[in-house]
Amino acid sequence: MKDGRVVKGVHFVNIREAGDPVENAAFYQEEGADELAMLDIAATLENRSTRLEWVKEVSSVIDIPLTVGGGIGSIEDIRLVLEAGADKISMNSAAVSDPNLIRKAAKEFGSERITVAIDARRNDEMPSGFELVVAGGTSPVGKDAVEWALMCEDLGAGTILPTSMDGDGTLAGYDIEFTRSISGAVKVPVVASGGAGKLEHFYEGAVKGGATILLAASVFHFRTFTIRQVKEYLRDRGLSVNI
Repeated sequence: MKDGRVVKGVHFVNIREAGDPVENAAFYQEEGADELAMLDIAATLENRSTRLEWVKEVSSVIDIPLTVGGGIGSIEDIRLVLEAGADKISMNSAAVSDPNLIRKAAKEFGSERITVAIDARRNDEMPSGFELVVAGGTSPVGKDAVEWALMCEDLGAGTILPTSMDGDGTLAGYDIEFTRSISGAVKVPVVASGGAGKLEHFYEGAVKGGATILLAASVFHFRTFTIRQVKEYLRDRGLSVNI
C-alpha cells in the first residue's frame, strides 16, 4: 500500500500501481486466497503509523485472515490495527529498534497474532551470508538475519516473514537459500516471500525453501496466474493445499 493504492515494486523501488485495495481484497478472497497481507510500505519512511482507514475498509469486505504491517511501532499501534479489523500484525523496523516489543506484543495479544518481517540482502561478512535491513529496505543494520530470526522466535514471534531484497519483485523465484536458512533455523511457520514469477517457484518455496506459507504479489496483482491455478499446480505435485 502507498497513497491509498495497491502498489508493487522491484527490489523495493520502481513502484507500479496495482489497483484499489478494497476491490483487490474482495477479488482475492473470491479467488481462494487463504490469507491476505497488507503492508504499508511508506509508513516507516514517513515516520507515521499504518493508516487505519485502509485496514477498516479492506477488513470489511473479507472473512479470511488479514495481516497488516508497516509503521507499527508500539503496543498501542498493534491494538489499534487489530481493533480496526486486522487478525495479525507484522512488524519489522520497530522490532529491530526494540526487540522487547516482540515479547510484550506476544504476551499481550498472543504469539499467533505476531509476525516479524525480516528483510535482508546478501552480505558475505555476515555468518549466514544475509544482513538485516530496515526502513523499507533502505538501511542495513549490521546484524545477521538468521541470528535475528532465532531471537525473534525466542521473544515470542508466531511467524517469520523473510523477504530477500535481492529477489523482491524480480519474478526470478524466491530466494531459496535465504528462505531455507531461516526455515532451517526456527520452528515457527516461515513465509516464502519475494520473487515468485512461475508456478514452479511456489513449489520450490515450499519444498526447497521449507516454507509453510507462500506469499506473492506481482503474479496476482498483474493477473499472471489465478490463485486457483497455483493451488491446483501445487496439489498436482503432491503438496497439501486448501482448495
